[in-house]
Amino acid sequence: MGYHALRCIIRHPELELAGLWVHSPDKVGRDAGELADLDPVGVAATNDVDALLATDADCVCYTATADLRPEEALQDICRILAAGKNVVSTSIVSLVHPRGGDQAVQQMVDRLEAACAEGDTTCFTSGIDPGFANDLLPITLMGVCERVDEVRIQEILNYATYEQPEVLFHTMGFGQSLDDTPILLIPGVLGFAWGGAIRMMAEAVGAEVEEIREVYERATLDRDIVLPYGTVEAGTQAGLRFEVQGIVGGQPRIICEHVTRMDDAVAPEWPSQGGGQGLYRILVKGSPSLDCKLEIESEDGDHNVGGLVVTAMKVLNAIPAVVAAKPGVLSAIDLPVIGGVGSMHEARS
Repeated sequence: MGYHALRCIIRHPELELAGLWVHSPDKVGRDAGELADLDPVGVAATNDVDALLATDADCVCYTATADLRPEEALQDICRILAAGKNVVSTSIVSLVHPRGGDQAVQQMVDRLEAACAEGDTTCFTSGIDPGFANDLLPITLMGVCERVDEVRIQEILNYATYEQPEVLFHTMGFGQSLDDTPILLIPGVLGFAWGGAIRMMAEAVGAEVEEIREVYERATLDRDIVLPYGTVEAGTQAGLRFEVQGIVGGQPRIICEHVTRMDDAVAPEWPSQGGGQGLYRILVKGSPSLDCKLEIESEDGDHNVGGLVVTAMKVLNAIPAVVAAKPGVLSAIDLPVIGGVGSMHEARS
């Protein structure tokens, strides 16, 4: 995410890169443009956080993964906020909606709110899923309905080109034995990650979520799947399907479903992407019923790279609104409509 966010910042005509925080020693001192596979921009990467926070930047885009380091990510973001810098982030996905969460989420929000109060700053977390695919898109669709009986958001993707082995093999469990329990399938983790999206949709339609339930199934393949960044061996997890269900009136009525494969041949009985690379699908049952399909493709034709760009731009295009907003931890429904100012201008080289 950091790579794609950096490229988008450099090429965005309405944003100016003020600094770049890196962790790998071999990146320190290198030009940010070089690290983004672009022309030099005159901004050197650094691991000196104090120097970065001393700049006059309006906002920090924080994209470091938080799956295996949530406390460290939270400490980083609180430090940035308290130092007087607004934050847009894709990292701690449970923060997409900061209201009504469980005790663990509320404790994080309390710490962030204290940091916002100290720095007179604002914090906004989003992305694509959790994010755009299960907040503003379904909320907009439900906004044209007389009655909503159920809303289901599906992510149906082949993740083979998602080059994040830590997330795929450790967090999600691909390549692991079906007897193992990956981080994502530890009871409570799915609800922690997607509960914010469920609560945001519920708030938008004035519903009360009584409970969040988790269900999942896993699938194997009878041959190895050899990828540039690792191998999913035959008989290990090659597919994952899960649902995070928001229970309203005793029934699952707000559902985030993921159907994830590492090869198109995995679990053919599961919902498919309909011949394409993958899609997001929003199904609203009610009056009227709606079926909306969103397919994403990057400039090089890849759906996973396209999704990463969407994730980055969801928070980057929101920066002016976040800087102008009241201090505190906000969600997508607390901000005005983000139209992508500058997106039709000639991109920076």
